[in-house]
Formats: sequence, C-alpha cells, structure tokens
Amino acid sequence: METKMKMLIFLLVFIAAFVPSYQAPYALRISCGARNDIHTQPTNTFWYRDFGYSGGYFTNATRPSFITPPLHTLRYFPLSEGPENCYHIDRVPHGHYSIRVFFGLVSDPTFDNEPLFDISVEGTLVYSLQSGWSNHDDEQAFVESLVFLEDGTASICFHSTGHGDPAVLSIEILQVGNNAYNFGPGWGRGTVLRTHKRLSCGANSPKFDVDYSGNHWGGDRFWNSIDTFGQSSDRVLTTKNSIKLSPNVPNYYPEALYQTALMSTDNQPDLTYTMDVDPNRNYSIWLHFAEIDPSVTGEGQRVFDISINGDTEFQGIDIVKMSGGINRGLVLNKTVAVSGRSLTITLDPVKGSHTKISAIEIFEIVNAEAKTLIEEVRALQKLKSALGLPLRFGWNGDPCVPQQHPWSGVDCQFDSTKVKWFIDGLGLDNQGLRGFLPDDISKLTHLQHTNLSENSIQGHIPSSLGNIASLQVLDLSYNFFNGSIPESLGGLTSVRILNLNGNSLSGRVPAALGGRLLHRASFNFTDNEGLCGIPGLRTCGPHLSAGAKIGIALGACAGLLLIATCLTCWWKRRHNILRSQQIAARGAPYAKARTHYSRDVQLTRHNNGHENARTAAENGPILLS
Repeated sequence: METKMKMLIFLLVFIAAFVPSYQAPYALRISCGARNDIHTQPTNTFWYRDFGYSGGYFTNATRPSFITPPLHTLRYFPLSEGPENCYHIDRVPHGHYSIRVFFGLVSDPTFDNEPLFDISVEGTLVYSLQSGWSNHDDEQAFVESLVFLEDGTASICFHSTGHGDPAVLSIEILQVGNNAYNFGPGWGRGTVLRTHKRLSCGANSPKFDVDYSGNHWGGDRFWNSIDTFGQSSDRVLTTKNSIKLSPNVPNYYPEALYQTALMSTDNQPDLTYTMDVDPNRNYSIWLHFAEIDPSVTGEGQRVFDISINGDTEFQGIDIVKMSGGINRGLVLNKTVAVSGRSLTITLDPVKGSHTKISAIEIFEIVNAEAKTLIEEVRALQKLKSALGLPLRFGWNGDPCVPQQHPWSGVDCQFDSTKVKWFIDGLGLDNQGLRGFLPDDISKLTHLQHTNLSENSIQGHIPSSLGNIASLQVLDLSYNFFNGSIPESLGGLTSVRILNLNGNSLSGRVPAALGGRLLHRASFNFTDNEGLCGIPGLRTCGPHLSAGAKIGIALGACAGLLLIATCLTCWWKRRHNILRSQQIAARGAPYAKARTHYSRDVQLTRHNNGHENARTAAENGPILLS
C-alpha cells in the first residue's frame, strides 16, 4: 500500500512538471475617486479604490453617457495643480494591453466649462477631446488604446489645454494576446492602435458589453449613408447563438465566443458605410463576418467585393469558403492611408441577392513616442522635490513626450542612436524656487544650459556639477548659495558663461577658473564678500582652516576674560589701600594723646621704684611651696 502511494505521488509530480500552468491575463480596474474597493452590478465586477495618481481631487461624478461603467466618483485635475497629471501603475507584467479610460463630469457642462484635454499613454498622445463630446451618448465617453508595456509600469497622463478641468471616471488595464490585431508590416512595439470606431452592425444603438471582458461596440448608424436608423427597407439578420471564432480572429482572449448581428440589404445592390475620420492618418480596418443565414447552405452562394474609399481591396469574398463552413467567423484586415476627412466601406454583391457584415473595427495607427532616458527623468524628479517646485509646473509623466506637452522649463533633444530623449537645458530663473541643489543634478549628463538665477536656493554648490562635461552655461546668480566654489568646476572645459554673483560664497576662486578668464569665457563672481583670489576681488590672506579659526576665536575670548579678571583684582586692591589711608588720616590726634600718656605712666613707675627699693634680707625669705 505504501509503495502504491509513493508511485502515485511520483506520477502526479511527474505529470505536473510537464503540464504547462495556466496564468490568467492581467486585469486592473480603478474606480477613480473611490476611497474603498467596490463591486458593480449586475456582473459583480471588481474595481480597485483610487491609487497611483500624481495629484488632483476627488468628488461625486456626473456620468456623461449610459455606456460608462456604473461608478459614482471621479478624480479631476484643476489647472492650479499643473498642466500634466498622471496615473502611474507599477508591477504591470510585460505584454500587450488594452488601456481604456472613461471620462466623467464634475457638473453639468456648458460651452465654457466643458473639459477639453489630451490623453497620453506611455508618453504617446492618443486622443484629444473635441467640443461637444459630453453631449453624445456613444463611444466618445471613453478612449481605448492597444499598447505594449515593457518597463513594468503603465503611465496614463491627462494634459490640460486650458478649457475646463480634466475629469476621469475609471481606468482599465486589460492584458490581450501578444499577437492581437497584428496588421502586418509596421506593427509591434513601435506602434499604438487607438480605437476610432466600433460598429455592431444591425444594432439600433451603442451598447456597453455586460461582462467587461470584450469590446465596447457602437451602434450601427452609418449604413447606406442613412442617418436615422430604420428609414430603409434593409433586412436585419440576428442570431442569439454564440459563434466560435476561427483561430485567425484577433480577439482579446483565445477562442472567445462571438455573438454576432448581421446586416444585409435587399433593395440596393451594395451596402455602404461612411464615417468621419481625421485626415492624413493611417487606419487599420477590421471587418467581421459569419454566415448564419439559413438560406445559404454552402460555398459559392454568396460572393461579394469590398472597396475602401473607392479602391477595391478584397475580391470574391465567400464567407463559407474562407471561414471553413456555416456559423464560423471570418475577419479581414486592411491598412489604408486616408488623406480626407471621411472613410467609406462598400460591399458589392457578385453572387447572391445581397451582402452582409457582422461588425466593423477601425483603429488609428499611431507611432509610439520614444521615451526620455530613465536616469534623467529620476534626476528631474529629485530636483523637483529638492527645489520645492510649485504645483503649477506639474512635472508629471515624461518630460519630453508627448511632444505637444513638454515640461515647463525643460529643453529636450532626441538621440537617434539610442532612440531616446535627453535633457539638454533647464530654464528655471526667477520662479520663486527654494530648497537646495541636489547632487543628483549631475545625472543630467547632457546638460548644456542651466539657469537657476534670481531664486532663493540655499546651501552649497554641489561639487558633482563638475562631472557634467557638456555644460556650457551655468547661471546660479542672485540666490543664497554659501560655502566655497567647488574645485571640480575648474574641470568644466566647455563652460563659456559662469555666473555666481549675488550669493554668499567665500574662499579662494579655483585657480583653474581664474586662469581661463583670458580665454573668451565670461565669469561673474561679484557681490560675494568672502570670495578672493582673482582680479576684481580682494586679495586672499593666509588660509586658515575652520578649526584654526575656531581656535583663534576661543583664544581671543580667553585672553579677554583674563584681562578683565586682572583689571578687576587691581581695582579692588587699589580701593582697599585708599580706604585704609582714609581711616588712618581720621584717627591721628587720638593716637598721639595715647602715646604721651603711656610715656608719663612709665616715668612715674620708674621713679617710684627707686624710692621704695628694698633688699631681699629686708623683705624676708622667699616663700616656697
């Protein structure tokens, strides 16, 4: 029995070692402005409480559209908080993601306060809200993009354009297949697909997918160029059966079930969709089909051509033949360049009485922006904290991208070799900055121009500045820098302008700096009382260390104390002598009288002694005891 158990355990371990483990796709949903995790009905969908934001305030939400999630709070970003505000989500596994952002409203909008702002994902501008978006009950209430996340984080930023305050209802980060929506050459890490339009053909109005795991499909409202649904005699075919997609369908999850609605026409030879697009853009078009018409039983019974903007892109489409049978899905994809403001898709029947289509997806192809060197981004964040940068600067997200919204006071250059942006200039003069200059500023290794003048920056000039070999202009004038000028600044061989005037610096100017005054360099060290050593400044005396200066000060204090003590003792002694002399002067007559009286008494006693003198015999024997 024991042997059988061991063999069973060994077999289970052996099987587990060779059976691949299944890991569910990463999914993160944030209810912006929510203090606690919540679930929404009817699907009991889980939403995390609000986290990861860089600023802003939360309040109750006004939902602009019925297709938005049933959430009741939002986060908004007033311009006083800065022009750029972001959500930074850490620990996101590497992979391909659908990132969806739903907008909200703080109050019922008017023309003057409707929030119009830009949205970027991973530094790439993906959407700009247009006037009137809040009055449409369709897919304009959200933006969706398909992006690759490679550095373990997801950055979603909102850029104010000065018209209303950006307000966000929710954020969703949903992992999709790494090969999903592969449109061919040019697809990959360098591109972002922004959802422009989704149409569920045959549906009366837009709908929000109930299980939150699929797509948001707009209503079928552009067919045959008829604006009002139901004004044509076209026949709408629908099915309640779930159609299993063929392997080539680029859905969010493998072998997903596709419930399809089909659109067909009887009284017109073709079926046409026309929709507005932005001009001079590239679009990836995905057309979904499934043959569910009971009257079609095999191949060759329904054949049609498809043209896009007048050009025939697909010929002889036979859904049954190409999908492999009845009730099977077929997806066609084409990338087109659109120069105008409209996109027209036309289906022309070749065999059969009419054409049909299930759904249409249109994505704008956006070239992904290259990011700024991560070391320099972190250095700027340290600088922001050390200088106490005002909120109006923002400085959230990436300093150089999107290129339409760079950080204020930061100049960027693109390195085509590394395909990265770097920082080559800082212009923060006269901005009311306080705090100190951190050593991390040396990590901005491409700096050429730095102007921090006319602020209230304190502390020492970091010696690490001397490590920025490319530095040409350094202006730190009119601050409160103290201490000495670092010797390392003498190694800045490229520097042309160095302004340190108007501070509290002291000590000798480094010889290497003084020696370059004749080499067309402009240096200014004036208004620093403690500086010396070059023409225009005082001559330097013997150099004393800080310890020596303290010793001299203490010795001087001790000497002054000793002199004061001696003067005090001399004064007291002199005072006592003078007092004794005064007392002696007052008592002289009395002392003279006493002297005369003593002498007279002695003379009297002397005379009486001679008169009464007797011998021992006369006085008798001495008494002994």
